[in-house]
Amino acid sequence: MAHEIIVNRTGRETRLAVMKNGQLDELHIDRGDKGGVVGNVYLGRVVRVLPGMQAAFVEIGLERAAFLYAGDIYPEFLEDEGALDDKEADDPEMTVAESGPASKPRPGHPPIQDLVREGQEILVQIAKDPIGTKGARVTTHITLPGRYVVYMPTVDHVGISRRIDRDKERRKLREFVDKNRPEGAGFIVRTVCQGKPLTAIKQDMDYLIATWDRIQELRVKATAPRCIHADHGLVLRVVRDTFSESVDRMVIDDRDIFARVQGFMADFMPALRERVQLYRGADPIFDTFGIETEISRSLGRKVWLKSGGYLVIDHAEALTAIDVNSGKFVGKSSLEETTLAINLEAIKEIVYQLRLRNIGGIIILDFIDMEKAANRERVYRALEEELRDDRARTNVLKISELGLVEMTRKRVQENLVQSISEQCHYCEGRGSTRSRSTVVYDILRESQREANRSRQSEVVYVNAHPEVADLLYGDEFDSLEELERRVAKRVVVRAMGHFHLERYEVYSR
Repeated sequence: MAHEIIVNRTGRETRLAVMKNGQLDELHIDRGDKGGVVGNVYLGRVVRVLPGMQAAFVEIGLERAAFLYAGDIYPEFLEDEGALDDKEADDPEMTVAESGPASKPRPGHPPIQDLVREGQEILVQIAKDPIGTKGARVTTHITLPGRYVVYMPTVDHVGISRRIDRDKERRKLREFVDKNRPEGAGFIVRTVCQGKPLTAIKQDMDYLIATWDRIQELRVKATAPRCIHADHGLVLRVVRDTFSESVDRMVIDDRDIFARVQGFMADFMPALRERVQLYRGADPIFDTFGIETEISRSLGRKVWLKSGGYLVIDHAEALTAIDVNSGKFVGKSSLEETTLAINLEAIKEIVYQLRLRNIGGIIILDFIDMEKAANRERVYRALEEELRDDRARTNVLKISELGLVEMTRKRVQENLVQSISEQCHYCEGRGSTRSRSTVVYDILRESQREANRSRQSEVVYVNAHPEVADLLYGDEFDSLEELERRVAKRVVVRAMGHFHLERYEVYSR
């Protein structure tokens, strides 16, 4: 299977597309000022403690304060950060525990008011980007990912990727990492370690340990809020986490990015360095590889299936709803077989869309109703199987009697459509506007009120959108004349080209 990574840079925007067999499989976009901050380490200051939610707000220098749950504070934090002692915990000036009833903390875990206090400086790492109106979610469990291993300086544990299934290999890697790790710290061995020389793994471990030492040094000198350590940018993160022998080539159209990738490859993957190429074509690189067309097809609200059916994808505040429709597909035999065929085809496109758009959180899938329980089970199993290769963690419930599947998908960043869009200034995110007729009748009623309020005036003036004004002087002219007779005043309507369709002004003078 052809596996390519295509990188385009335009101004401050960097786009990275993962192509498999000529089809767009993943799309990542970084626009500089709106780039992801997951993995960055900050020295923050606690600005508010919420016992009722077992959480705290931490100022880290972003637009909104970050959110820290009690469960995201590792036990050793009590000693390392100088958390509240018994005397301080009893002092109402040092804690807000008396401001309301505290939520029950996780069994065996101290309550938030015993862990942090307002004004305290703490070292945190972003676990989830700011999404919508919510600030970033942070944790004191620092993890530093490398090419071959992930360093966990706050966790005394060695883990091996489940995808390394040979017992001999797992034992060898565990013993080597255990022998070379600092006391009290931990590592997770990544899948890419399989078959790699131990010297390369040791080099990666030493690099991450040195990075943590540097973070500790900066932490002592810094004043909160401040970013202490920033993870690699988009392109190097993808290279570090996904580039392997399965990637046939990586093509980049920017010389600076190309040089950085080449330097990273020389340090960690010299054998694969020749697979990284600089694009020299005249046309935009995404045009050459047919990616722009694929983006346009894939990111609309309605997504067509090859059979003639289609999906409708809607994003709400708390969830994403995906509706499966038969569309032009009429099948060949029974209704049940037609429905099953559409649902099975839709599953592949649904999982593809979840990955491509980076959709996370709560997801509701509305399949076409199937009468037979065996067919519902078949669709459910097909969905589970298709989700196996998804790198994001998912949890899927059985198909309900209404044909709905409730599922969750781990979300650490805004979905792709949200990240490249902004709220419609016209409908303000509602997806619709009041009809012209509705606005006209609102105007007629408000004009009657204004005529009754201003008895000395002989004229009521109406300013409205041109289309609304046309309707008042067109199909609704009789209604306008009837109003003038009823209030015994003239009503003058003026078209205002700069008005929103729903906006109008009614006044007298």
